[in-house]
Amino acid sequence: MEPVPTSPRIERKLVGILAADVVRFSSHMEHDEERTLQLLTERRKLIDELIETHAGRITGTAGDSVVAEFASAVNAVDCAVKIQREIMHVNAKEAEHDGLSFRIGVNVGDVMVKDADIFGDGVNVAARLESLSEPDGVCLSRGVHEYVRKLTNYVYADLGEQYVKNIEQPVRAYRIVFENGEPVMSEEDTPGQETLDVEPHEPPEYELAFWESIRDGDVVAEFEAYLDKYPEGAFAALAAERLKVLSEKEGEPELPEADPVELAYWESIKDSENAEMFQTYLETYAEGAFAAIARLKVAELG
Repeated sequence: MEPVPTSPRIERKLVGILAADVVRFSSHMEHDEERTLQLLTERRKLIDELIETHAGRITGTAGDSVVAEFASAVNAVDCAVKIQREIMHVNAKEAEHDGLSFRIGVNVGDVMVKDADIFGDGVNVAARLESLSEPDGVCLSRGVHEYVRKLTNYVYADLGEQYVKNIEQPVRAYRIVFENGEPVMSEEDTPGQETLDVEPHEPPEYELAFWESIRDGDVVAEFEAYLDKYPEGAFAALAAERLKVLSEKEGEPELPEADPVELAYWESIKDSENAEMFQTYLETYAEGAFAAIARLKVAELG
């Protein structure tokens, strides 16, 4: 009897999602197809370059739309702002009928990955936020806003709860305020804030290494450890969302599976302030259930 083929395991991960679309694209095409496609090609080149500059990855394009993923919510928002700023400046130099304006939505969510494309409610919400945006505007979800407002000095407008197509629950939305083609900036000079004139947000090397080791996992304790250490870290919004998803799963264990001896040893050292204790754990259990947390403790205490 031949074995029954099984479906491939679906990869899941938590990302910042940017969705962009041209305003009144059909009308532009009806007016002048060739010129519209030429302008779209030029704008897409600009958009693609900015996504790459901000450490993003394009996951889907369909006609006049673009979807991209980012490991950092700050990078996703900075990229969206820079896209709108640059396109408005280009449009200002064009004839009125030659300007292509975009709407952009930014969300953070758990997505499924297939053939390098991403799917799921997180992508759908980003697309709906894009539809709520004004022409030349950027619209954010509550999760993105709550995180990036601490690290940027853009001015935000609260749009309240919004009911959008094919999304059961209302979405709390915010928009970034623009005036004369530029984002309005807060006068507050809060440490850690980013502006359009600096490079995309770069986390400390060991924070990035720790996040990379847990980002695609499903261990509650590891995401809790990240948030305990980096409550305002570069990936805090993603970690909080992933933790929420994992916590909602029925029967989700609080600790990762581990050998009883390993677990007992970990329990005996987990609150230690001695880096050598965690180094000894890693030498014994290099691929252990708590290895990622142990590496973080070594970096922190060493």
